[in-house]
Amino acid sequence: MRPSLLNPLFASVTTLAGIAGKTDKLYGRLTGRDTGARVLDLVFHLPTGTVDRRKQPKLRDVVPGSVVTVAIDVESYRPPPPNRPRAPFLVYASDETGTLTITYFSIRKEQIERMLPRGSRRYVSGTVTSYDGMLQMAHPDRVVDAAGFATMALVEPIYPLTEGLSQNVLRRVITAALSKLPALPEWLDAAYVARAGWPDFAGALVKLHRPAEPVDVAPDGKAWSRLAYDELLASQLALALVRAHLRRPGGRRGAPLEGRGGAGGGGMTVTHLSTPTQEGHPLPSPQGGGEKQSLQAKLTAALPFALTASQEAAIAAIARDLTKPERMLRMLQGDVGAGKTVVALFACAAAIAAGGQAAVMAPTEILARQHLKTIAPLAAAAGIHVAILTGRERGRERTALLAQLAQGEIDLLIGTHALYSEDVAFANLALAVVDEQHRFGVHQRLALAGKGKAIDMLVMTATPIPRTLVLTYFGDMDISELRDKPAGRQPIDTRTIPLDRLDEVIAAVGRAIRDGRRIYWVCPLVEESENTDLAAAQARHAELVAQFGAAVDLVHGRMKGADKDAAMARFAAGETRILIATTVIEVGVDVPEATVMVIEHAERFGLSQLHQLRGRIGRGQNAPQRSICILLYRAPLGETGRARLAIMRDTEDGFRIAEEDLRLRGEGDVLGTRQSGLPGFRVAQPAVHRDLMVAARDDAALVLTRDPGLTTERGQALRMLLYLFERDEAVRLIGAG
Repeated sequence: MRPSLLNPLFASVTTLAGIAGKTDKLYGRLTGRDTGARVLDLVFHLPTGTVDRRKQPKLRDVVPGSVVTVAIDVESYRPPPPNRPRAPFLVYASDETGTLTITYFSIRKEQIERMLPRGSRRYVSGTVTSYDGMLQMAHPDRVVDAAGFATMALVEPIYPLTEGLSQNVLRRVITAALSKLPALPEWLDAAYVARAGWPDFAGALVKLHRPAEPVDVAPDGKAWSRLAYDELLASQLALALVRAHLRRPGGRRGAPLEGRGGAGGGGMTVTHLSTPTQEGHPLPSPQGGGEKQSLQAKLTAALPFALTASQEAAIAAIARDLTKPERMLRMLQGDVGAGKTVVALFACAAAIAAGGQAAVMAPTEILARQHLKTIAPLAAAAGIHVAILTGRERGRERTALLAQLAQGEIDLLIGTHALYSEDVAFANLALAVVDEQHRFGVHQRLALAGKGKAIDMLVMTATPIPRTLVLTYFGDMDISELRDKPAGRQPIDTRTIPLDRLDEVIAAVGRAIRDGRRIYWVCPLVEESENTDLAAAQARHAELVAQFGAAVDLVHGRMKGADKDAAMARFAAGETRILIATTVIEVGVDVPEATVMVIEHAERFGLSQLHQLRGRIGRGQNAPQRSICILLYRAPLGETGRARLAIMRDTEDGFRIAEEDLRLRGEGDVLGTRQSGLPGFRVAQPAVHRDLMVAARDDAALVLTRDPGLTTERGQALRMLLYLFERDEAVRLIGAG
């Protein structure tokens, strides 16, 4: 489906001159493509800085330690003595104002004579140092004659490298890649480009890879901003098309849908809707259905607490969505402990009261079972039949459960990725809830959507997401936020302590056990490694067992599901007092009696992850002791580590923490795109290009209002843009519509 015009860019790097043999693997490693780098990957491998060779002083004016380009006359050589082959080869040169010694190690005399013939004038560029009062330049970066100097780039890009590649080699290969750029149609509005003063797409790439001055490679410069806007527009168009497809009353069944990664890779089949004319299923309005009112009333009566204002607002917004003829696609995001699961249950109850079924999908078994623990007693009070499906349910148990589901005997199914297995069939799935949805790609959301007819979707995240990233990654959704916390949530006393005071912390933990407290102790790794000094859960468990005996337990992601559940149950029941854990407890774990959290090597965690871990304590409404979070760090801290821990001390506001996390780490780490299947940006930087995101979203909305099928001249060019930034999925959805 990809236009043939783009084929040279999607060709292997082995089609470029200068790449042969095993070197193509280096480019795969450089660009993060296990299947091999393409020309496009090199074109988008942008510089992180420059070497400025424009300073051309006389030798008397050279400042040692600076990069300069100087014209010199070669006078004489001093080869290394025969008995000292490792001594440098010295070339003595001068201009009319001073002298310069050029040094080389491990070089043949013939090479020197070719590069720097005696009596010749040469232009050398590199870093000059001072040794014994004399100017020296070791291994100049450039040595050229007058003709070479006339064409030499005086500002050179600096690229991220991988072992085995040099800057000079990479520059040559990227120059070859740029020669493959085809003449592409302009997909941006001409007036907008003119106002911004941007070059065209190819011109922007050339400017970045062949800068005339250092500011040309700045992320907020005109060239980079142009490419960032292109990428953001492709992303917003793709999200808008997904939104339109999910909200469309009908679609085609079995349309092939490709995951991220471009044409020809990662394809999967998603079961869509049955006919193009199928209507949605608006549920009865809140005033219109007795059964719905009855379920809502029963749930409200069963709650051990009052709903917060933001919970009530979110429930009302979802209720309005569910009564509309088009499908709901809404994100519910909230701070730690804000009560997202309860809001999701009210949404499920609305779908069930209308005669449908609901599904809740979580990324881990621990989180799925925690949802079951929260939901089951409330659902039982309202007469809702709930079941769970994970990888653990097998054999006859799974077969029986799937039969009940297909017959409509199960109202609400909670589970993991197992929910979109091929053999899972619902009688009438009306609502799908995807929790921790940033760990699932768009195609996985669509896979679950394919389990019913015109189903509504609610996606949730326990990690507040900065507004810029919501627009960028989740612009296909309406947003509800839970910013207030249920009554009774206690403030947490957060302290930062260096690891060399570990003995004091262990002694304090001993006192906490005697006071009847329960303690989480989080380590970054499961077991010790020779390659790292990070704390290991198993080693810390053994050490604390030696001190506190059977009061200490262990849970980590490599344990069997039943063993993890048993460890959590012992801790929740108070049979154990210290739970050594990895980040498997980051979300969903709810033990209100736990009031102490110790996190080792806190400087190695992201802010949002630290906030999630801290959120496992302070959950008891009537806890007699104040909750304490101890962040253990290895000194000395770097600037980012200091800033991160300072924010944790200063605030418990997850939305503020999320913004700071974005500022400190960037969008790829904040959202976990490397693990989730979400597309990390090649060019755009949300922290830098925030304003461009909003403009791109408005532009995409306007384009699709005027040209929903992308059939106009600009629409066809925008299709090219979608392919170029590998949003093939969105182009397929146009065809599927």
